[in-house]
This record gives sequence, structure tokens and C-alpha cells, in this order.
Amino acid sequence: MNQAKLYTKDLHLHYGEIHALKGVSMEFPARFVTALIGPSGCGKSTCLKTLNRMNDTVPGVKITGKVLLDGEDVYAKNVDVPTLRKKIGMVFQSPNPFPMSVYDNVAYGPRVHGLKNRLALDEIVEESLKAAAIWEEVKDRLKKPALRLSGGQQQRLCIARALATKPEILLMDEPTSALDPISTAKIEELAVELKKEYGIVIVTHNMQQAARISDYTAFFLLGNLVEHGPTSDIFSNPKEKRTEDYISGRFG
Repeated sequence: MNQAKLYTKDLHLHYGEIHALKGVSMEFPARFVTALIGPSGCGKSTCLKTLNRMNDTVPGVKITGKVLLDGEDVYAKNVDVPTLRKKIGMVFQSPNPFPMSVYDNVAYGPRVHGLKNRLALDEIVEESLKAAAIWEEVKDRLKKPALRLSGGQQQRLCIARALATKPEILLMDEPTSALDPISTAKIEELAVELKKEYGIVIVTHNMQQAARISDYTAFFLLGNLVEHGPTSDIFSNPKEKRTEDYISGRFG
């Protein structure tokens, strides 16, 4: 594996008495897609959300171990969380555009971080929408409400919104689970294209999706990282029978 941009070291997470992550240590290399797979409740989305501290506000959560971005612990006391989330963006399971225009959705992040120059904002909005492969569909509708877009367009808009803050890593939590097959294919193509510039970590229940778009795959079970490696190896020659059973559909 190449030099890791982001990695975890002996990461544990408790929700009250529930031990949701159990000593997870793994790497997330830059400019590759890493897929997190496993049955519901196995810890994959929890792991994803620890990477940019989205679990911070969950009542009763306790996290030990380390998450390191460029060698710096993101849970250190001096870390500014909004700046961290600027570096590690996130796209959620269901499209969640803000109740504002297409333009203002994408410009929101840069504005929050202090950018006021209109020409610079215009450039960022256009670049981000192009990077999210939706510019041609919305370039004449920038002042229209984002909520009027289709579900697939809304999800790509949310990706554009995440890209507008120039992140280094993009987290995607089952980004196609609420979409139709055509929109799903567009998001998958987009993920493959975006990895040229970003490290991408995606949670998916879809084994075919993981096989199609990821370079590395990690299988989680009951809070444990069971197996992690190149996707081609995980799917063709898993080392753990539990991984083989899950991928083949015999898991039970």
C-alpha cells in the first residue's frame, strides 16, 4: 500500500456500554477508493464518522486510540474541528441539500470559511459542480432551489458542496442507497474520477459496487476489522472464512 494520508491506530469507540469499534488499525491511502463493507451494525459507518469527528456530538460516546491525518492526531485538544472537516469532507446516505439555491449550497462552505469575493465564489461553484459532473445539468438553474433537483442530482450537488472547501479526503456513507440504478452508476463513475484528486472512503452494503469502484476493501464484523487489503485480493482470495461467507452471500 502506498503512503497513507489518513490512518487509525488501535481505535476504540463506545456508545455508553456498547463497544462499537474494537481496536481498529488501518490505512486510507491518498488517491485511492477504500470501501468499508459488512452487515448492518458492524461498525463501518461508525468508523467512517470517527475520521472527521462526526461522532463528537453523540451522547455517551467515548473514543480512544488515534486517527491521524498527515501524522497529526485529529483528536488532539488543539485541533479545530471545522478546519478538520474542511480537510475531510463528507457525503451522507440520503441527499441533504440546504433549503437554498443550487449556487448557495455550493458556496456555503467557502463563505463559512471567510471567502466573500464574488468572482472567486463563482469560480469555486463552477469548478465544484463540474467536478461533481452536474454542471451541465444546473448551469442555467443556479438560482433555483436545490430541493427541486432529482434525488441523483441532489446527491451530486452534495458532493459538489463537499468539494467546494477543497478537501483532501472525501467520506461517503452509502451515497447511492437511496438512488435509482442510473443515478447510482453516475455516482460510481464520479467516485472513480474523483480519486485522481482525493482519497475516498466509502461505506457500502453493495458487494458489486465495492468490487467495481474500490482499490482497497475492509470487512467489519461486530466492531472488529476482520480483513483489509486490495479489493482484488479480498474478493478473489479472502483470508478469513467470515469474509468469504459475507461476500458470497452465505453469511448468517
